[in-house]
Amino acid sequence: MRTALPSVIRPFCFTLALLATSTLLLSQTPPPAVKTYDGGTRQTLESIFIPPMTNAPFSLTLETEWTRPMGANGGTYTLVNKRRIMRDRTGRIYQERWLLVPKNGKMESVMDFIQISNPADHTLYNCQIDIKRCFLIPYTGSVTTTYQPAIHPSGALADNAGYQQHEDLGHNNVAGIDTIGYREITTLNPGVFGNDQPMITTREFWYSPQLGINILSKLDTPQSGKQTFTARDLSTSEPEAHFFALPEGFTVQDQRTPAP
Repeated sequence: MRTALPSVIRPFCFTLALLATSTLLLSQTPPPAVKTYDGGTRQTLESIFIPPMTNAPFSLTLETEWTRPMGANGGTYTLVNKRRIMRDRTGRIYQERWLLVPKNGKMESVMDFIQISNPADHTLYNCQIDIKRCFLIPYTGSVTTTYQPAIHPSGALADNAGYQQHEDLGHNNVAGIDTIGYREITTLNPGVFGNDQPMITTREFWYSPQLGINILSKLDTPQSGKQTFTARDLSTSEPEAHFFALPEGFTVQDQRTPAP
């Protein structure tokens, strides 16, 4: 004998049936596919080195141009940006980071980071513009350290790896600053770096002893193409102090490891 369900229970059972049916249908719907790709590279452009020197303030706009080969057709493609760099007389450094964009293209560069380093308290703030947050990490630069450009004498490389050629280019006034020029050409023999032909790297830079930086720097490598860094609007006056304060409205996330 069938027993009739109370009127209150019947709608509840019907709801459970609908839920069970919906769950079954959902479980039969395949999740969206994740598309994957093989190959490719991720490259980061290393800019000029700024040491924390005292009593050598400056401000400049650094123009960067990065040209790389397109492959077998012999063409090239070029990325560019401009960014401000400053250092005060205590050795604090302010740097903007702007995205590289195609040269003469329609895409406009945007600033994505501000970096502020202080050798006195060994702090470096990487301030991300889009989320208004500064990530605090240790800064290892020191005003007591002597920084010199890497210069190598001409001669054969160790283990018959190749040859190093050094050239002194003399003095030249670049952007209103006296500089000393150097050119170094490094040739690696076939097989040293997985290469089937001699691999030639050329580095030319014009160094300012007064400021401890390269005012003009060029690097041409088979791996990365041609990179040119040019200082513009160079001033040796003391920058305004507000540049070395954290951007207004930004929070700080301390990523330093506590001392044991």
